[in-house]
Amino acid sequence: MRESLSNINKVGRFIFFVLLCLFFLSVIIQFFLAGMAVFVSPANWMKHTFFVHLFGFNIPVLLLLFAFVGRLPNWAYWGIFGLFITVFGMYITANFNPLLGAIHPIVGIVMILISYHLLKKNVELIFLKREGDN
Repeated sequence: MRESLSNINKVGRFIFFVLLCLFFLSVIIQFFLAGMAVFVSPANWMKHTFFVHLFGFNIPVLLLLFAFVGRLPNWAYWGIFGLFITVFGMYITANFNPLLGAIHPIVGIVMILISYHLLKKNVELIFLKREGDN
């Protein structure tokens, strides 16, 4: 038996989905901007470093809020925790020891994988009907 959700819960889940899409696209854009800095012009590093401040910690905080409003399952909270850890890891690898800098793109890949996994599970939860659903 499925739990019954109020309209506010449904709106919370939808806003969570939209924010998650925005976060996922933002990480993809970050990879593009880093590539522009490496292969086109080092002047693009400023775009890369500025853009992260627009979404880095802001969107995960909002995701946490709307996960609560939407009464999302535990996997959503663990995924948000993973995003916080990877965002924190990105700041550490970008600003400390240059040897850690080599791990920076790997942490970015992990961030993409976590956000993709969250997106997939969220689509299944919100949009795909399961057997026995009306």
